[in-house]
Amino acid sequence: MSPMDWKGPPSRGPGGIKDFEEVLKKILEQFRGKFRFHGSLWLLLLAVLIVVAGYASVYTVAPEETGVIQRFGRYVRVTGPGLHFKLPFGVETVSKVKTGRNFQMEFGYRTVEAGVRSRFTERGFKEESLMLSGDLNVVDLQWTVQYKIGDPKDFLFQVKDVDSAIRDMSESVMRRVVGNRLFDFVLTVGRAEIADRVKVEMQKVLDSYRTGIQVVNVKMQNVTPPGPVEAAFNEVNEAEQERESKINQAQAAYNREIPKAKGSALQTISQAEGYALERVNLAKGAANRFLDVLKEYRQAKDVTKRRLYLESMNQLLGKVDEIYVIDADQKGLVPLLDLQKARGK
Repeated sequence: MSPMDWKGPPSRGPGGIKDFEEVLKKILEQFRGKFRFHGSLWLLLLAVLIVVAGYASVYTVAPEETGVIQRFGRYVRVTGPGLHFKLPFGVETVSKVKTGRNFQMEFGYRTVEAGVRSRFTERGFKEESLMLSGDLNVVDLQWTVQYKIGDPKDFLFQVKDVDSAIRDMSESVMRRVVGNRLFDFVLTVGRAEIADRVKVEMQKVLDSYRTGIQVVNVKMQNVTPPGPVEAAFNEVNEAEQERESKINQAQAAYNREIPKAKGSALQTISQAEGYALERVNLAKGAANRFLDVLKEYRQAKDVTKRRLYLESMNQLLGKVDEIYVIDADQKGLVPLLDLQKARGK
């Protein structure tokens, strides 16, 4: 479908005619010189002329269209949707351009029948889809370009065949972008990046030629290796996926075990630090007690010595079940001890 419903700009007329009334006046003078009519017939002719002029002066622009007005073939103005007036009898002509609609162009395939179950064909379009990647591998790539008319004036007057220009520019830009990328990147993770890059570069080229076209979207439809090597590529792709799976599993195990080991190490370090602090505090406490006793001993040696002796005997004897007081002249202890009790009998 063409984005406009016009058949080309009208031919430019002579530049000496400046006013519509002068044109009518000259036409009437020519008729008056050749034919003589009665007054009522002139009035009827004038009424018909007025009706025809009024009908030819009115035009309507649809909601999704923009009207481009030309006067004797020269651009004058643009008009939006609605009812408008222009000079009749070919003085001003209107070309309606569909600026409110998005158009789509397909590369590497064509839509045979659109609908719920659309049918496509790739036959005869391999020259568009086959291209070389940066590492000299062949890629079979299909894509679509969606665009709309942003400037109806440039669209009508700057480029003769806009459809051919868009097709040639899109194919050229796509080949250049793909040719700067590696084969694996194009076929796997690079589709979105390539589409965005092609959109930007296409818009720059279209703007440089003042085509009036605005690129709405570039979409990668199908990216595959050529048929003869597709099976080998699928095997390589499966191996790559398995490798990625193994890497992900190892990374998951790493993320699970390493934090656990770090936590255990931190716990051991904390326990060791706590134990060391406890031992240091105990040692400091014992040292402080010894220093206190030493100070008291230096002030009162006999009293301190006796107190320490009594405290030591109290701690020692407190752990003994029975105490025997023996005469210093006693020669043996056997007669005094209950051996049966000592054996637990």
